[in-house]
Amino acid sequence: MCNLYRMTKTTDEVAKWFAAVNELGGANFGEEVFPGYPGAVVADGAVRQMTWGFPLVMKGKSGQPPKPKPVNNARTDKLDSFFWRYSFEERRCLIPVTAWAEAEGPSGGKTRSWLSRPDAEMFAVAGVWRTSDEWGDCYSMVMTDAAGRAAEVHTRMPVLLAEGEWGTWTGGSPDEAKALCRPWAGELTLDRTGVPWSGRGQVSLL
Repeated sequence: MCNLYRMTKTTDEVAKWFAAVNELGGANFGEEVFPGYPGAVVADGAVRQMTWGFPLVMKGKSGQPPKPKPVNNARTDKLDSFFWRYSFEERRCLIPVTAWAEAEGPSGGKTRSWLSRPDAEMFAVAGVWRTSDEWGDCYSMVMTDAAGRAAEVHTRMPVLLAEGEWGTWTGGSPDEAKALCRPWAGELTLDRTGVPWSGRGQVSLL
C-alpha cells in the first residue's frame, strides 16, 4: 500500500515525458505527495492538478460535521465495487512517480523505505479519478500484489505501467485495463533509510 510518493520532476518535464498538454503552466508541487494533498496527474491528455484520495465521508462526533477521509489506494480486486466502478470504467489516469515509500520497522519506530525503477527516472502508476463535491477533482492509485523487491516491504504495490501500456490503460476497455493490473515484472531498486516515517492525515485503501 502506498501512502507517500515522490515526484521530483517539474510539470513541464512531466508533460514532455507523457506527450501531454501542461494545463498547469509553470506551477509545481512539493517533491513528496501525501494523501489528501494535491498532486499532478495525466488525464485526458493533459497534466492536471488533483487531490490524492477519493473522499470517504465519515460520521462526525456529536455536534461536529463529518470529515472526509482520503481513500488513496484502490485494490485491483475491488475495482468492480460501487465505490470504484464508474471511475475505473470511465476515468483512468496516469500518475507520474519517481519513487514510492513503504513504512518498515516496529510500531512507533517505523522508517521510510523507497522503491523505484532503475531503468526509468520517472514512471507511470495506474490511477483512477473523479470529480468530488468535497475536493474537486481527485485521484487514487490502483494496487496489486507485491512482487520482487516490493514484496520485501509490503504485500501490495502500485500497478506500474510500461510506456507501451499507457494508452491501453487510459483508453482501452475495462477488460483490457484490468489485464494490466498485475505485479511489476521488471527490476526495482529498494532504498532503506533511517528517516522516520511521518505520514500526514488519514489514509485508506478500499
